[in-house]
Amino acid sequence: MSAEASTQDGNGRVSRVIRIGTRKSQLARIQTDSVAEKLRELYPDVHLEIVGMSTTGDKILDTALSKIGEKSLFTKELENALERNEVDLVVHSLKDLPTTLPPGFTIGAVLKRENPHDAVVLHPKHAGKTLDTLPDKSVVGTSSLRRAAQLKKRFPHLEFRDIRGNLNTRLKKLDEKDDFAAIILATAGLRRMGWESRVSQILGPDDCMYAVGQGALAVEVRARDQDILEMVSVLHDPDTVLRCIAERAFMRHLEGGCSVPVAVHTEVRDSQLYLTGAVYSLDGSESLKETMQTSIEQDNQVEEEVDEKVQRVGVTATNVSRVSQDAAEKLGIDLAKLLLSKGAREILTVARQLNDAR
Repeated sequence: MSAEASTQDGNGRVSRVIRIGTRKSQLARIQTDSVAEKLRELYPDVHLEIVGMSTTGDKILDTALSKIGEKSLFTKELENALERNEVDLVVHSLKDLPTTLPPGFTIGAVLKRENPHDAVVLHPKHAGKTLDTLPDKSVVGTSSLRRAAQLKKRFPHLEFRDIRGNLNTRLKKLDEKDDFAAIILATAGLRRMGWESRVSQILGPDDCMYAVGQGALAVEVRARDQDILEMVSVLHDPDTVLRCIAERAFMRHLEGGCSVPVAVHTEVRDSQLYLTGAVYSLDGSESLKETMQTSIEQDNQVEEEVDEKVQRVGVTATNVSRVSQDAAEKLGIDLAKLLLSKGAREILTVARQLNDAR
């Protein structure tokens, strides 16, 4: 691990210092504080320091995310600090993490998922309406190709336009100007900020499936730091781990990313993991969607030692059944193969080309 740091309290007791890296946005800090609080409860003798930093995605606010073309927009600077031993672990929104991590890093914890669905936040003058009942040609703001592709198809009477910035900025743009009738945001972020009262409508899977990993928090660590990995691994939520491994394997095999519209929906029910995955053209007119399932009976097998080779799409989860993790990863790959066999590659290639040309 990084050079051992320690601090001494008033009674002369020495406790180890663990530094947690995070983005500086209010939501990122709230998310990181929630992880730190859980760690403090579990390890009262450890002293936690939070280190905030800005990422490329935080600095470029005038360009759609899908146009920047950088895979690790919100993670690169944090990973650089991890690599330089300036921090010991980093808290991310899992959906910001690429499905292939840089060598030497792993996701040591995936916490219990908050509601992963998207939410509609209306301009105050449209209070009480839904996307269905908004007037024709109303403009809805979203920076996500995935959301726009699905919603254009489902709500053809609406227009969709890019909106960037953190949650606070986007809500301000909605409330203080007349540019947008509504914006689409992740329900999880609004809940964590304590702004659930702004949610006018939560979009179910028939309206809009969510992004890979959406609603889950991830703790990224150096893969060789056995002690840190062990410390954070107790934060893993087994169902969330398996759902997100399946989603990330699906995305990785499709070679998707934020520059193409890919969406998922997962569920664990009666020891079965269900994965629905879809790809869309930019305007939503073309799409492929399929559902598959696999058994995830817990077999209580625990890995004796941590090895980078046992990562599954970047996740190391020694306390979750290996057999179930393998099944979840295979489910994601098999579903991607099914969609590719039906023409997904062509849809995604055209979407990528059109997005690049915009």
